Amino acid sequence: MNIKDLNITLSGIDENGKEKEYKIADLAGKTTILYFYPKDNTSGCTQEACDFRENKNRWSAKAQVIGVSPDSIKSHLSFKEKQGLNFILLSDPEHILSEAFGAWGEKSMYGKKYMGIIRSTFLINEQGEVVQEWRKVKVKGHVEEVLSVL
Repeated sequence: MNIKDLNITLSGIDENGKEKEYKIADLAGKTTILYFYPKDNTSGCTQEACDFRENKNRWSAKAQVIGVSPDSIKSHLSFKEKQGLNFILLSDPEHILSEAFGAWGEKSMYGKKYMGIIRSTFLINEQGEVVQEWRKVKVKGHVEEVLSVL
């Protein structure tokens, strides 16, 4: 997959907490860690986001980090402010980008099946090509693993 081929625009919150529109194809040109997470302010999602935040000195010279969830811009802004997040969060309420990356699908909890985000991370090179992917991510140690590949 190459993100240059994706004609998708999503609203997001930039590194400075400002709302902005992002054309996914325009993200090519810089190495990107694109990660999909289920929900703002939940324990696993908060831990993953804070792990990226706390390791900014290890990724910022080499890549940009972008988190994606179905949550609203308002939710993202609150999450970003509460946790002091220093990277972009995109809102994907229609699951367009999540589906394009195969990060939206059937899940199961307590025997009940439902559709949702499958926690996934993708390393995308400057040419817009996915060069590494992690699917069904377990939060503990995940950011460390991504940074070791970066």
